[in-house]
Amino acid sequence: MLRMEIPGRRDYTVEFLVLDMNGTLSTDGRISGKVRDKINLLAKRLKVYILTADTRGDAQERLGRINAELVRITEGDEAPQKEQFVRAIGGEKTIAVGNGYNDHLMVQEAALAIAVIGREGAARETISNADVVVNEMIDALDLILKPLRHQATLRK
Repeated sequence: MLRMEIPGRRDYTVEFLVLDMNGTLSTDGRISGKVRDKINLLAKRLKVYILTADTRGDAQERLGRINAELVRITEGDEAPQKEQFVRAIGGEKTIAVGNGYNDHLMVQEAALAIAVIGREGAARETISNADVVVNEMIDALDLILKPLRHQATLRK
């Protein structure tokens, strides 16, 4: 569990971290070692889920030693599936991170949402529904890991 205090907003008690895989967590099918390490740090305090349609068919292999649960969704209509997943685990206690159009409902459902632009860019709808937008996945994870960053960025 992670407690996030954001001045001018409410305090958040977060239990879950939901990450989109392709384009957010991985770029061209690769996940950096630094990103793996930071996810494993967060997994000591949060239950981490990684959502994917597994288009390449090798998602579990690509995750390697990341301490997270891989959740495969059906290809086609991914956005409502991701939204339903976040709602089912409890959006009010979830941080969601995504970049694509199919992430826009998921981030809207989450208590705190981060859009990652990355090398693939980010969908306008996902950016609009996010609480904060960052350039890279490592920045999103640091925003969660380092309380002064999210306080400074999200305070009202």
